[in-house]
Amino acid sequence: MNFQPRIKGIILVIIGAMLWGISGTAAQYLFQKKGFSPEWLVVIRLLSSGIILLLYTFMKGEQNIWKVWKSKNDALSLIFFSILGMLGVQYTYFAAIKYGNAATATILQYSSPVIITCYLAIRNKKIPKLKEIIAIGLAMLGTFFIITKGNIHSISISRLALFWGIASAFAAAFYTLQPRLLLRKWGSILVVGWGMLIGGIAFSFIEQPWNCTGIWSTNSILAIIFVVLFGTLIAFTCFLESLNYIKPTESSILSSAEPLSAAILSVLWLHEELGIAQWIGTACIITTIIILSRIKQ
Repeated sequence: MNFQPRIKGIILVIIGAMLWGISGTAAQYLFQKKGFSPEWLVVIRLLSSGIILLLYTFMKGEQNIWKVWKSKNDALSLIFFSILGMLGVQYTYFAAIKYGNAATATILQYSSPVIITCYLAIRNKKIPKLKEIIAIGLAMLGTFFIITKGNIHSISISRLALFWGIASAFAAAFYTLQPRLLLRKWGSILVVGWGMLIGGIAFSFIEQPWNCTGIWSTNSILAIIFVVLFGTLIAFTCFLESLNYIKPTESSILSSAEPLSAAILSVLWLHEELGIAQWIGTACIITTIIILSRIKQ
């Protein structure tokens, strides 16, 4: 793995994570100000993004979008990724927020690098590098400071919030690790497109996309479009594409830029002030990115 592809992978995952953070603010606006449900937003973003990606691939004519289904192993792997990975990582996170709060959900989800590192260490029978361990610690510490302002007593956890938060961490780990072979064989656009469409169809049996109780306005429409196009389609494609250039552990850790982008947007858009603890968290995440970018493969 040479220098340029590695930097490309780092840039891709950071872009994806930042878009997730920004779209999270837009989603919060839809939930709290416009009355939309997390379930409805999940099914709409999956179906819309999946259809757009597959149509884009079909119109370009670069590859037959159906050929991924010719192999039984690839088909089963794609179905598992779509439901347990693509749908799983989105719904479990929103469910953790629904039964708890965003701070709790994010902290629990960002334990996924620990899950990934432990899994790879067991599978490869190899102890993680010291720099990777330090980077994981800094990423989690930075996330904690940003979303809690350093006050652990501000976190309230119900049993359901704890369950969905832990489930979100495992879903994020599965989402990062499982599709690597599919990505190498079929490319990120085709895999993400089918993953989103299948996940959306599966979830439609639980939450019908035509059952919407939110308040429609110009701002809500713009927020939904941003969540679908930038926070889902582009963000997930960037993240999965990064797995072709850097390790799953690094992609998961670098995605900690998500709470960083959310914090910056809060200052610029919502005019909130960041305290000392949040700036410490920002410094931790930036340091994480620097450490990982300098690790030799």
